[in-house]
Amino acid sequence: MKKTFIAIDGLDGSGKKTQTNLLIEYLKKKGVPYRHLDFPTYDKDYSCFVNMYLSGAFGEDPEIVNAYAASSFFAMDRYCSYMLDWKKDYEAGKVIVANRYTTANAVHQLSKLPESEYDAFLAWLYDYEFEKLGIPKPDKVIYLSVPPEMSIKLIEKRCKETGAVRDIHEKSVSHIEKSYKAVLYSSEKLGWHRIDCYIGGKMRSETDIHGEIVAYLKDVL
Repeated sequence: MKKTFIAIDGLDGSGKKTQTNLLIEYLKKKGVPYRHLDFPTYDKDYSCFVNMYLSGAFGEDPEIVNAYAASSFFAMDRYCSYMLDWKKDYEAGKVIVANRYTTANAVHQLSKLPESEYDAFLAWLYDYEFEKLGIPKPDKVIYLSVPPEMSIKLIEKRCKETGAVRDIHEKSVSHIEKSYKAVLYSSEKLGWHRIDCYIGGKMRSETDIHGEIVAYLKDVL
């Protein structure tokens, strides 16, 4: 049974949810069996450590929890979700579309380390999640890239419009800036398809970005 796993990720405010939903609508119209996932799960018991971390239970500075410990929180959320929820769908051949995945650790947690440790961390991360834990590795990764200053503006706009409370990653300008550096490194090192969503001083349209995603995924869809 052919298995296809697509992960869509991006810095906060980049439009991950929007592009994930647009891709799902595309699959529906094509009659392609799919499963939509969102990480972290937030509302499940097994995401408790993620919720504690992001809400600031360990401290408001993201770097108080080191890259390896924080990565474990998110990895176990994915592991439990896989084992208890979507493993059968994946094995049955449904196209898996995930809003965030291991890719988020390869950005947000990598950003806590000096560049000299980047390669060692990424090697550890991929071995830990995909080999030792045994969760599926995405076939395609799409990363929605926006510069940190725009990410900050988009976060502020979203919170103002929805009343959402910013987590410790979203509150920290330093973390967002370091994460953007990590995006550039990881996307190149790991072969992600990075989409620059902010060009010529403005955000690209949702339909334009969606068109690029569909074109990139043509060989697997």
